[in-house]
Amino acid sequence: MTRLLAVVLALALGSASAFAPLRAPLQRSVPVAASPADEATKLVATAAALALMAGPAFAITADERAQLSYLQVKGTGLANRCSSVAGSDSLTVKSGNKIVDLCIEPKAFFVEESTSNKKGDVKLDFVASKLMTRQTYTLDGISGSLKEEGGKIVFTEEDGIDYAATTVQLPGGERVPFLFTVKELVAKGAAPGNAFKPGFEFGGAFKVPSYRTGLFLDPKGRGIATGYDQAQALPGLQSGVDGDDEMFGENNKVFDVLTGSIEFEIKNVNAATGEIGGIFVSAQPSDTDLGGKEPRKLLLKGDFYGRVE
Repeated sequence: MTRLLAVVLALALGSASAFAPLRAPLQRSVPVAASPADEATKLVATAAALALMAGPAFAITADERAQLSYLQVKGTGLANRCSSVAGSDSLTVKSGNKIVDLCIEPKAFFVEESTSNKKGDVKLDFVASKLMTRQTYTLDGISGSLKEEGGKIVFTEEDGIDYAATTVQLPGGERVPFLFTVKELVAKGAAPGNAFKPGFEFGGAFKVPSYRTGLFLDPKGRGIATGYDQAQALPGLQSGVDGDDEMFGENNKVFDVLTGSIEFEIKNVNAATGEIGGIFVSAQPSDTDLGGKEPRKLLLKGDFYGRVE
């Protein structure tokens, strides 16, 4: 048993060694006189702590990422992280240029919810939520054209992994699914200028397709392209005009296409490689359950990375 735990510890130390230059050396100590049970318990605790420390991926540049194999990336979280950029250059943009490898990584998720203070006053506020989705929520490989219009840079999204099904949980336990996306984004520079540089801001509106598809069936077997027209277990509520009004949204499924907006601020530019990076803030609606409920407003904040070619 002790030998097996020692192997687990060795594996944990091996996975953590890749990130050793990025953190202070770990201090380890083994009691001189300890019972086998105590030693095994401490080995398990140490291995678990090291595994947790090695889990989240640290910042990595595009060049460093390109040198890693699939097995070196697998299980580290790097596939869900955007590359980092160093530099404070200025990069002139011309019509015909493109942004490629655009990566958008949200790091904070807020949902609009009614809150009340000690006086009982109710107001709408954005509440921090807990991410429930595994590390598959980052948009990556997005590309689009750049042009100069009215003295401003305009970016039009055209291709890439531009949507990701994501779910967050509110402090009360309610879960809010949404489709994180930037489909058909048209982002314009906030001020006249034809160069990407630190402090430059650009943004615009995009489309938010339905979280569900046409073949999805709800728990009562109702859908858009297939399934029942109404819930078979609730005939009483669906008889007459009043009953149909109450269940109209649940019985008549629709593929909602809503809108959102996003703002980017460039923090770093490397003119030699054409790389840009910075932060973003996105506002978009949540899932409507195929028209059965009102969408919630979401606010997302995080980092982005792109390359101009």
